[in-house]
Amino acid sequence: MAYSLISLGAAAVGVAGAIAGAVMVRGTTAVPAAVWTAIAWLTLTGEMAVRSRGGLVEPGDAASMRLVVVAVSLCPAMSLLGAKRPQHGVWQFIVASLAIVLALPVGRAMAVMPGSMPDVHILAEWFMLILAAVGWMNFIATRRGVAATLITTGQIVLMRPFLPGLAMESQITSVIAAPIVDCFAIGTAALGTLFAVLQSWRRTALRPAGNRSAHPLAALVDPPFMALRETLGAAWALRIAERFDQIAAARDWPCRLSFGGLSIAEPEADAGWQRDAWRAFVALMRRFVTVEWLRRHDAR
Repeated sequence: MAYSLISLGAAAVGVAGAIAGAVMVRGTTAVPAAVWTAIAWLTLTGEMAVRSRGGLVEPGDAASMRLVVVAVSLCPAMSLLGAKRPQHGVWQFIVASLAIVLALPVGRAMAVMPGSMPDVHILAEWFMLILAAVGWMNFIATRRGVAATLITTGQIVLMRPFLPGLAMESQITSVIAAPIVDCFAIGTAALGTLFAVLQSWRRTALRPAGNRSAHPLAALVDPPFMALRETLGAAWALRIAERFDQIAAARDWPCRLSFGGLSIAEPEADAGWQRDAWRAFVALMRRFVTVEWLRRHDAR
């Protein structure tokens, strides 16, 4: 009972951290992912609340509830994969559909034989594990790497009844009989959430080392680009850099945008191209952020 109460408290902390994160990413297409994160934490809090009151002691009920929690917990990573305007809003219906499809065995179990174990297909088990790994890989190379590792570690431990190669019945029995493991998992994920929120709150300078940011254009581009990288992850940051570099190559601009920021090959070149480069960069960023967000990350 004590471990269930601790897990409930840690899950409540995770809810608070997710809500704070949703406020901090306002103005970006990461808001839906932050909302999904809050929903996932609320779902987990619901499970822990029931456990703290002595519920979910039957293996079938425990497995069904945990599968719902796991399905919703994968939604934030899936949401970020479609975080580009204008389709990012419609993409959330796909995300919700994913959660429903992953949780379908719960509905089947309740309809056919209430209280029975959900029958999770091996492909679904692999897909859940892969999607958790994709969410981790999207941030491991950023400054959110530690937070992403903590969150994913807790997520996979909570997912253990549905991992490929593990017997669901024995793992669910472990969930019921040894709540300390869930306590560790939830505490780890909550710590990662709080760490990510703390990093966003501090708003540390996100300029790369070296003399690149000494150039006026780099000083403009680097802060919002690095902030977006930390918000949406490596996948979209690399995509923006790729599109910018294609434009730069086509127009012979002496600059390139990489994962670490803007590089200027010829700092003393005619400044006429810089205005065009800045406009192109803003146009690419506007697929993910609002003008107000760009103003908040203006280093000038």
